Amino acid sequence: MEERGPEATPERIVQRGLYFEELKEGAVYQHRPGRTVTEADNTFFSTLTMNPQSLHLDAHFSASTEFGRPLVNSLFTLSTLVGLSVAQLTQATTVANLGFGEIAFPRPVFHGDTLYAETTVLEKRLSSSRPGNGIVKFEHRALNQDGVLVARAERSALMLCRPEEER
Repeated sequence: MEERGPEATPERIVQRGLYFEELKEGAVYQHRPGRTVTEADNTFFSTLTMNPQSLHLDAHFSASTEFGRPLVNSLFTLSTLVGLSVAQLTQATTVANLGFGEIAFPRPVFHGDTLYAETTVLEKRLSSSRPGNGIVKFEHRALNQDGVLVARAERSALMLCRPEEER
């Protein structure tokens, strides 16, 4: 091991997402760790967003539905799905979300389920109006602890290109 003098500065590595050039079309990025959803998460999110839907908040009512128990708010599922991808893909490298395309919730999420996410880069192109930026279309998928698809969303984002000094 090489010894460093008192004036030596250790290399600093900052965690970030991927720049436009680093994202690979067709690649599937698996995001870990997963996120186990609690009843408190569901209640807090539903009340915070002014969504008093009985399916999310009323266990007695939910017991009488085909699901037999409360469902996790689908917008919490969507938010968590996108959030699980941030550290690996877009932390400090995205400029803005441009929009969401098709969003689907093929299976319900319940309290105690663990969500895992994966993202495919569907397409990417340099921005014609913003030099130094690119537009990326992602497909995010959430799978529960049993590997069952519970959510899917297409999202377009404006991404930073790698700075000149890092090329």
